[in-house]
Amino acid sequence: MDEELNNNLKQVSTWKRIGFILIFAVIAGVVRTLIWVVVILQIIYALVTGNKNTHILGFGQKLVAYLYHVMLFMTFNTDQIPFPFSDWKKTEELVTTDKELIVKK
Repeated sequence: MDEELNNNLKQVSTWKRIGFILIFAVIAGVVRTLIWVVVILQIIYALVTGNKNTHILGFGQKLVAYLYHVMLFMTFNTDQIPFPFSDWKKTEELVTTDKELIVKK
């Protein structure tokens, strides 16, 4: 048991992931703040015009998709590291495979 624990503690990949998780925890906080900004802007736009702003809508969808990818990585549900440490297209590919997340316009 102690030998297995020592081997686990010496795995560089686990420590690297922990470092990435700490970085992505900060990034996730920033993204959540941006999502609230999008919500407030969309509410203001809807009150003023009676419609939703498609540019803000698209930006909000991308933010939510990115946050989803970050959370999947942080909870060990995927080993695919999110942007900016990988290509943005990997986030889009991951999200488009989850049909429940995609909202049809």
